[in-house]
Amino acid sequence: MNTDIRVVVADDERMVRTALRAILDAEPGLRVVGEAATGAEAVSVVRELRPDVVLMDVRMPEIDGIRATEQILASLDTPPRIVVVTTFENDSYVYDALRAGAAGFLLKRAAAEDLVQAVRLIARSDSLLFPSAVRGLAAEYGRRQASAAPPWVARLTEREADVLRLMAAGLTNAEIAERLRVGPATAKTHVAAVLAKTGARDRTQAVITAYESGFITPG
Repeated sequence: MNTDIRVVVADDERMVRTALRAILDAEPGLRVVGEAATGAEAVSVVRELRPDVVLMDVRMPEIDGIRATEQILASLDTPPRIVVVTTFENDSYVYDALRAGAAGFLLKRAAAEDLVQAVRLIARSDSLLFPSAVRGLAAEYGRRQASAAPPWVARLTEREADVLRLMAAGLTNAEIAERLRVGPATAKTHVAAVLAKTGARDRTQAVITAYESGFITPG
């Protein structure tokens, strides 16, 4: 059985796609199965190939990476993990992509080993990709969305509230279990409850939601 992590690369620059493919295909267990030059093409290719991870340029012709992310996540029962690839870290487009459901982001100038690590990490889906960078974006743009505390805040148990704070700090399930002195299965159950109550698709969206609700404040 083939256990390779299957990747689709979506970027309107051929050189970028070629470079990303070369880096990933050279790594054991990683395989680029398709490419796309526009947002609309990305949606079509992902629907056809059903990869595990998509590297999505945030600015592309036809439809941008934000809309493409929304369409992919809305149209597949088991969608891939989407990582936004961007030139600028502190970018409202990146934040909007995370709000739309992207699981994380990666800078185009990132070193090859960081790219490989990011793809492997995001495919496991048990950690927040580059938590300090995600927190920075959430602190910068999330407070602009903040309003009255939503109902889910009151529905969190004290333990679930602790878990959400630890998720926002970038801890994995295993690290949460160790910090709270509970078993791994218990930590996983708490994380699942937090995602369900916040309505978040994954850890990244849970962090975004926590900042936008005012549950977590910058600083």
